Amino acid sequence: MASRFAVSPIPRLLIRNPKRCQPPSRDIHKRLLSTTAPTRAATTTTNRWKPIDDATLQTLKVNQTRLLSDLHHTCQWGTGQPWGPRAKPTETGMSRLALSGADKLARDWFVDTTKALGCNVSVDAMGNIFAVRPGRRDGSANAPPTCAGSHLDTQPMGGRYDGILGVVAGVEMLRVLEENGVETAFPVGVVNWTNEEGARFPISMVSSGVWAGEIPLERAHSLREVGGGTATMRSELERIKYLEPMAASHEAMPLAAHFELHIEQGPVLEGEKQKIGIVEGVQAYRWFTVEVVGRGAHTGTTPFPARADAMLAAARMIALSHDIATQHAGGLASTGILTLRPGSVNTIPSTVTFSLDIRAPRDSTLDTMESEMKRAFARIASKDVTRALDLAVNWQTDSVSPAVHFHEDCISVVEDAAASVLGNAGLSRRMVSGAGHDSVYTSRRCPTGMIFVPSRNGVSHHPEEYTSPEDCAIGAEVLMQSVLRYDRLRARCL
Repeated sequence: MASRFAVSPIPRLLIRNPKRCQPPSRDIHKRLLSTTAPTRAATTTTNRWKPIDDATLQTLKVNQTRLLSDLHHTCQWGTGQPWGPRAKPTETGMSRLALSGADKLARDWFVDTTKALGCNVSVDAMGNIFAVRPGRRDGSANAPPTCAGSHLDTQPMGGRYDGILGVVAGVEMLRVLEENGVETAFPVGVVNWTNEEGARFPISMVSSGVWAGEIPLERAHSLREVGGGTATMRSELERIKYLEPMAASHEAMPLAAHFELHIEQGPVLEGEKQKIGIVEGVQAYRWFTVEVVGRGAHTGTTPFPARADAMLAAARMIALSHDIATQHAGGLASTGILTLRPGSVNTIPSTVTFSLDIRAPRDSTLDTMESEMKRAFARIASKDVTRALDLAVNWQTDSVSPAVHFHEDCISVVEDAAASVLGNAGLSRRMVSGAGHDSVYTSRRCPTGMIFVPSRNGVSHHPEEYTSPEDCAIGAEVLMQSVLRYDRLRARCL
């Protein structure tokens, strides 16, 4: 069967970038790639061209009702737990795991909707979906698209704003541009990244990581679903028909810049009564699986001095990880998965594995925390007053994400966009993200910026996750302006 997605080879050209238009200073950002994109439909003519000046930006407004309608419409696929005994239909969480049947339906909606808005839609070998609206310079030495991007997959007991808002806000941007006949200087688009959450296939942001060249495709394709299932990322991409031949690569699908709208997932904006977070970067984090190996024995016949209780040792390690983290500025430590064997009431656990998520604003702080935890865990395993036998403790590194600082041009256009939309600098603030996002990986291959909107009570990864319609619309408008302002910046750089 022929693919529903057209894939074209993309030549690589260099664009000059004087003065403020310099790409990121890191080696991987020393130039912007360019490509020839497909031309717009014949209805797009020179007469439709509207320079994106400040006056034009002020006239472009998102439709709040339509934005929320799209968001809640997509949440019919993978609807999760209601919040409250008399919850409204829109007051439910989400359980839309990556590459599930529900995820396929949400993806199909995204493809069909963006195609209807005149976009060229392509899908890569990781199922990442790129919907690109061609710009005025199509047919010439044209640079890659400036994109809004986020994800449609959710946590198993998550909410309906994490990731989803960023994608539907990008679609709303396309709707506004189309209904106002706005033609950008360069292509603009929206990306849906696959398995950002890492909830089903246990590497978060895995597909943007493959795109950035940081995670091997083979490793990602071979990831097996959590919970003992047999499905892999590759087998599920094939099953839902989102495995395409285009390479999952920043070379096959270059981006000029990436902007991501996301809920804050924390309490700062709401607590300070502010509307927009201008995200400067993302703190460092590492994920580990820690295995503690002791000796199983009967709970009634084995006195404490003769035990090698893996569960007791693991519990002390988990508690100590918290204590160590509190001794470092901004340090955090969490355990979300705990597995023990043999799992019998009257048998001392012989083996316990637990996840360990540690975070800090600086890589050096994280280095120190990791070293201290490894030494402390080894002490717990070798010396304990309640037993005479040593245990073994084994560490497996699952994910490493260094601290990220976003590109100054992107931070600047988000700041300008927020000031334009809000009209009050006191309603926005610069901040650092405590959570990882696909923007972590895009920042390694193209200029990147992020926009936060408030989360009620700071709650996320939970059915009660909520951002007001007004705040969703404000964020979507800042996102749209950020993309358009960056497009204008690029035009000035030629």
